[in-house]
Amino acid sequence: MADDQHEEVSKKVSAEEEIRRGITVMRRVVQGRSRGIILDVYWNNQGQLIEPNGHTLTSFIGALVRNEIPITCDDWRNKELNESKEKIWSEIKRCFNIEEERRGFCMKLAGKLLRGFQTFLSSKFLKDADGNFVDAELPKKYESLISAEEWEAFKSKRQDPVFQRISATNRERASSPAYPYRKGRVGYGRLEQSMLQKEESSETSLPAHVLWKEARVGKSGVPQEEVLHVYQKCEELSQYLSLDDTKGILSRALDVPEYSGRVRGKGFGVTPTSLSIKKGKAPSNRELHARLEAMQAELDALRREREASASTVYRDASDKESINCTFQPNIPEAFPIVSCICRHHTIGWLAREKCITLAEYYSTLESSLLDV
Repeated sequence: MADDQHEEVSKKVSAEEEIRRGITVMRRVVQGRSRGIILDVYWNNQGQLIEPNGHTLTSFIGALVRNEIPITCDDWRNKELNESKEKIWSEIKRCFNIEEERRGFCMKLAGKLLRGFQTFLSSKFLKDADGNFVDAELPKKYESLISAEEWEAFKSKRQDPVFQRISATNRERASSPAYPYRKGRVGYGRLEQSMLQKEESSETSLPAHVLWKEARVGKSGVPQEEVLHVYQKCEELSQYLSLDDTKGILSRALDVPEYSGRVRGKGFGVTPTSLSIKKGKAPSNRELHARLEAMQAELDALRREREASASTVYRDASDKESINCTFQPNIPEAFPIVSCICRHHTIGWLAREKCITLAEYYSTLESSLLDV
């Protein structure tokens, strides 16, 4: 019994010792404000927070959330939090030069940081090495932020059977990602910024699959073979699908569904609206294939009809070459082989001269049909 108690105490102490960094209070920002220093913040053209001062604002919001929002909060949309949210936004504007239109982004970021703090407390202090619940006391480090009653309520919520089931499901789903993110706390927005600066590029953004690949390169600097395989699929798909395809080239290459309200491979803060992507159902690879075959069949039928008509009208003409009216629409002699990357369907065609996009091919077919 004594050994069990000693082991439990040791686990608590080790958890405390592991967190050596003090509570983030952002004194530099607050002291700067008292001297009249207001920090500027910057955003990329997709609405993401970037440097300089992007990381500082994120940390400042996290500190405000830990001070103003109880860790027992289950729903960030709860109207009872409106007063606390207003105070958070007011403090942000006092320290940073930020437009009112950025409030939505900051509030979403605050909710994300709150959930992260809750997960941190639970995993570091309420679980042992095997993931079993530990009835730990309130860590001394957080006594200034969390009351004893709030801590007990938090522990009770974390032991709730419904929460445990949801937590187990999410933990299993996230335990073994096929393509893990390897850039730590550097989000996609700042990663894209650093890539563009390193390349001295005049571009303002990068394709999602380029960012996705770079985000999965570790300290070795060499991406895994599986990551390169997906990247090559994306490169091939980009030859005939628009980068603004509503389903997304990256989602097609990964063969996974895309969820509304997010853009895969772009990170927090980017939505279809911020990218000006029109909403609507994206055609599947099967539908694209069927549409191509139907238009080709219609063109072939019109070609045969034209040839039959020409043969009847000019049957008795003496100069066969001059009356050869075989229909030849203005379509390149051949088309390139481009693999349509999906699990069961491939669209391919041959080319000797140059690669054209699928949209250009449709346009050519439609023009030929109108000429007939």
